[in-house]
Amino acid sequence: MATLYQIHSTMDTLRRSVDEMSRTWRTGDSILLLGATVAFISWLDAYLSDSEIQGIADIYALADDVAQLSTNTSAKLNLETKLSGLLTDAEWVNLTQNTNASNTNTNNAKFDKVVTIAL
Repeated sequence: MATLYQIHSTMDTLRRSVDEMSRTWRTGDSILLLGATVAFISWLDAYLSDSEIQGIADIYALADDVAQLSTNTSAKLNLETKLSGLLTDAEWVNLTQNTNASNTNTNNAKFDKVVTIAL
């Protein structure tokens, strides 16, 4: 199983968030960018390249958060090539439900734990 790291960060704390995430990272883990964090995806890519984090399965963002960005900003960020997918709130809940390790054999959960980093 894998971990879903949910990052809610400002530009000022993004590097620290990546550092915190790297402490427990395992190949195959995924990232969900929350709030305005999606606007810093290029910086996130740079910080991930500088870290020991490897083997990212997926990087997601919430569709509502991306909708808050201007069309021009979204185009410049080139999100369609950097994100694995945009999630609705219902998809987010479904992705993170039933992460209890004792139930993983019966619930088909993709993640055995969800970690939120909000510095």
